[in-house]
Amino acid sequence: MSKIARHAIGYPPRPEYPEPQFARPAWVSLNGSWEFDFDDGDAGLDAGWHLPGRTLGRNILVPFCFECEASRIADPSPHPVCWYRRRFRIPEEWAGRRVLLRFGAVDYRAQVWVNGCAAGEHEGGQTPFSFDITALLQAGENTLAIRVDDPPRDRSIPRGKQYWKDKPEAIWYTRTSGVWQSVWLEAAGPSYLDAVRITASHEGRVEFEPSVARFAPGLTFDVRIGFGGEEIWRGSAGLRQPWTTLATLVEGCEPWSPEHPNLYDVEFELRRDGAVVDRVHSYFGFRSVEVRQGRLYLNNAPLQLRFVLDQGYWPETLLTPPSDEAIRYDIQMAKELGFNGVRKHQKVEDPRFLYWADRIGLLVSGEIGNAYAFTSGAVSRLTAEWTAAVRRDYNHPSIVMWIPVNESWGVPDLKDPRQQNLLRGMYALTKSLDATRLVIDNDGWEHTETTDLFGLHDYAPSGALLARKYAEDITATGNVPPIARPAVVPGARYNGSPLFLSEFGGVAYRPPHTDVPEGSWGYFGVEAEYQDAIRRIKDLIGAASRIEGCAGYCYTQLTDVEQEINGLLTYDRVVKFDPREIRQAMDAAPPAEPEAAPSEVPAAVAKA
Repeated sequence: MSKIARHAIGYPPRPEYPEPQFARPAWVSLNGSWEFDFDDGDAGLDAGWHLPGRTLGRNILVPFCFECEASRIADPSPHPVCWYRRRFRIPEEWAGRRVLLRFGAVDYRAQVWVNGCAAGEHEGGQTPFSFDITALLQAGENTLAIRVDDPPRDRSIPRGKQYWKDKPEAIWYTRTSGVWQSVWLEAAGPSYLDAVRITASHEGRVEFEPSVARFAPGLTFDVRIGFGGEEIWRGSAGLRQPWTTLATLVEGCEPWSPEHPNLYDVEFELRRDGAVVDRVHSYFGFRSVEVRQGRLYLNNAPLQLRFVLDQGYWPETLLTPPSDEAIRYDIQMAKELGFNGVRKHQKVEDPRFLYWADRIGLLVSGEIGNAYAFTSGAVSRLTAEWTAAVRRDYNHPSIVMWIPVNESWGVPDLKDPRQQNLLRGMYALTKSLDATRLVIDNDGWEHTETTDLFGLHDYAPSGALLARKYAEDITATGNVPPIARPAVVPGARYNGSPLFLSEFGGVAYRPPHTDVPEGSWGYFGVEAEYQDAIRRIKDLIGAASRIEGCAGYCYTQLTDVEQEINGLLTYDRVVKFDPREIRQAMDAAPPAEPEAAPSEVPAAVAKA
């Protein structure tokens, strides 16, 4: 019933290609040992720490944050500024090509130098960035330096579950600062593909929209689609500007779904006078999702969301997955437990998680770590970073919905029209970036009239209470049952969208002979006996499965995280419960006679 899922961190760490949906064949990983140091007095720039010939006093294992054990620093105390340095060489066969320096994510602000010369800057701790460093390179050895600024107390910065205090507690976890996703080099052509947006429906229509960097006249954009090892289509378009649209209809296509995760390989080429100047490999799935007449459909078939909340933390590595194996394990365990999707809570997930969700077949909600304060700066940061996240992940068929805001984080006073407008604006912005997916404006509570699913968070302690509260179809009656906070913003009304019980459950259980941190807690206490815990879980999931007018549910949660022990797995991935019992609960009927239960759900949590 249990299996330990700790995965060894090899060297170099995370050696796989970081962005498999946009893969160039010529690349070099920069993960591994880097020079590192804290700069608590912020004197490093004046002292020339970015210049060649300087040496930093420590070493860190990239791409792991300095707070975590795997980094070899393991210092969770606040350090607003830190520095990274390493040396690298360019492969000889890259001569004459453009060299791109790419970062998966650096939290929060990054300044980058190559051989002492500024390569660029980036703000936003959850999204990728890159620089063309060709002009800064020299023969032989090169020096790369990074200064990172991540003020730990600034609550206007989107940071999700990262706590601004020194010690994690309640629902807040250890911070992740600095480089926390892969760093690598790529060789591209004199003109090269910056991105290709792929829009594919279950009916077989697919559109390719390239964006070209260093555009020059005379370029063509070529596409080849393959399936099952055979080429099924190729097309070409001349480029009069740095973008175009190339479309086709694939008759008899095999749609993507969790049960049948069919993926089509695709190769993109830029050519000039018939010669290839840039090549990228990718893939896509034919998939459509929509709400129609109060029901949710995937590929024109009714769909019930059976999601589990996934925080995406690991004991040794925090927000960074320790390995590709660890990513696959979490996805496979979610499916083995009977879920068809995960809600990636308050995190823009590693691209390889989405890659394996596409490959294995798991639905995903695309989300972002929110800020906590509402300021004009917070609005700018959220909208910029969210735009980048949607752009990065648009092509993944596993993503079926976007959730830009959770539980009014960053909009704490929704009597303020400005904060209401931010929710409406985030919904409209997301729909302008992606009209093919569902959008929830503010998951959990305090919705505006613009949301595709009516996400509610309800930690009712029993299935009986859950069944009683949602006995009526709210899409038919318009009567939203009471939850911890108001369900709509002041002045708005429920818009009739399908209910999504997007957080519920939270049953905490500590298996015998397992260690948990001091202050560990669960909703409505911690069950001491296996049978008591599994009975509550089956009771709650069974009731949630039968709610009328409901598009589905999201059980809290897949794994324990630090002091929060509501997981179906422990933090180090020991399975707590028999997956067969969890799967059976999804088809079980709720109790025929509701038992006595509390009339209100407390917002507070009970400690172990």
